[in-house]
Formats: sequence, structure tokens, C-alpha cells
Amino acid sequence: MIASMTGYGKASYTNSNIKISVDIKSINSKQLDLMLRLPSVFREQETYLRNKLSPLLERGKVEITVNYEDLAGQLPVKLNTEILKTYKTELEELSKTLDLPLPTDLLPILLRLPEAMKSETYQADESEKNILFQVAESAAEELMDSRIQEGRGLYDFFFEKISRIRQYLEMTEKYETGRVSKIREKLETQLSRLQGVEIDRGRLEQELIFYIEKLDVTEEKQRLSSHLDYFAETLGEPDETNVGGKGKKLGFISQEIGREINTLGSKSNDADMQKIVVMMKDELEQIKEQVLNVL
Repeated sequence: MIASMTGYGKASYTNSNIKISVDIKSINSKQLDLMLRLPSVFREQETYLRNKLSPLLERGKVEITVNYEDLAGQLPVKLNTEILKTYKTELEELSKTLDLPLPTDLLPILLRLPEAMKSETYQADESEKNILFQVAESAAEELMDSRIQEGRGLYDFFFEKISRIRQYLEMTEKYETGRVSKIREKLETQLSRLQGVEIDRGRLEQELIFYIEKLDVTEEKQRLSSHLDYFAETLGEPDETNVGGKGKKLGFISQEIGREINTLGSKSNDADMQKIVVMMKDELEQIKEQVLNVL
């Protein structure tokens, strides 16, 4: 089964003194692009947390936000005077620019602005660190569940598109015999219009056979069918270690499918077959767009 790189997970822990929460969201990316937002109390745990979660997350642009709340009011907090001065100055300038009166009581407004209060330096103890790691792991597991759920939708989407390409490939069969006959007839008609040219019929027959063989698409159709089978097999392959790692492989297979479809179109030399090839390309483009989101 495949998984999507898009997902969301969250987890939290609360007791009478603290609340620790972790939110993780991810979108598609070629590599693992991990961004951590940590409160100052957990700043020293960034490297450990990054190393712990990276194997679980595998790929994607992942944003992790950790929040820490002091429910018991035990952390020493004081006003961030410098920030408050800057806010006050900016509000006064904004009032002049917009020609609006300042509120009579600015303090409640200032205290609600970001970073108006600051905690004195405090580092989490061992118990809080362990809680953080457990909560972060739970959030990552929920993210993976979300990715798997998204992957089920992608799985159905890919099978539908692969089935359609296979149906279009089968539709080309009815044009094969007529296509060769029309090409041969067209060449002989053009040659018959030549005036004063003596034609060696034996040599002409050899050249016609050689030319028509170059337009034969049997091998391309066989390879295309094989690539479609391989794509479908890869979708359903069990993965003993994780549900990821198939996105790049599916991307490579879709490139091979594209090559065979393009060759089929260039060698078809038939308007009806080329229309079918265009429909194949449309289905394949939709596959390629969604393959970028597979883990």
C-alpha cells in the first residue's frame, strides 16, 4: 500500500502543572525538509527530536510546532519593556498616519501583542523532556495514519488511470492491420504518379517491407503493457519496514510509460491511433502530477 506525503497529526499531554502539545503537518517535497518550532524551554532538545522523528517522517516538507504552557504559573515571567516601547511608538505613528485617535488606555492592548511578556531562562527537566518525546512520537504516528488514509485515495486514483491507459492500448489493435495497408497503398499511389521513372518491383517490395517494419509498434505495445503491470504491482507491493519509499519508484516507472507512449505516437502514422495516444498522454499526465505526492 502507498502513503501520501500530505497529512496532519497532533497530540498533547496535560497535568495540573503543564500542558505540552505537538502539531505536525506535511506536504510533498523531494527530500525531508523538517522545520521545528520549539519554545525556549525545549530549545536544547531540537537535535534529539529531529533525529528521533526523521526516520518516521521519511520525506516531505514537514512543519512541527511544539507548545508549552505553564498552568501552575511557576515560570518566572516579566514584562518585555523594550518590545512594549516599540509597539507603543508604532501605534502612535500609525495613529498619525491614519488620522485616528489613540485609545485612552493603551496598556491592555500592548499586553495582548506578541512577546509582550517574556519568561526568564528555564530549561525543561528530565520528566518534561520525556513527555515531549512521547507526545511528539504520538503526533508523528497520527500523521502517518493520516498519510495512509490519503494514500488509499491515491491508490484508487492510480489504478483507475492505469486501467484507462490499458483500455486505450487495447483500442489500438483494430487499427493495426488497416494502418499498414493504408501506408502501403499511399506509398504505391505516390510512386505511380512519377512519370518516366522505371521501378524495380523487387527492390520496391524490399524497401516497402523495410519501411513498414520501422513503423511496427508491436514491441512498444508489449513494453508499455509490461510497464503498466509493473506500476500496478508496485502499488500493491507489501513493505516490511514502512509504507513509504514508493513515490520515486513510481515516478521512474511513469517516465518509462511516457517514453513508450511517445514512441507509439511517433510511429503510428495514423490519425485514429494518434488520437488514442493523446488520450493516453492525458491520463499519464494526471498520474505524474499525483505521483509527486506519494511518500
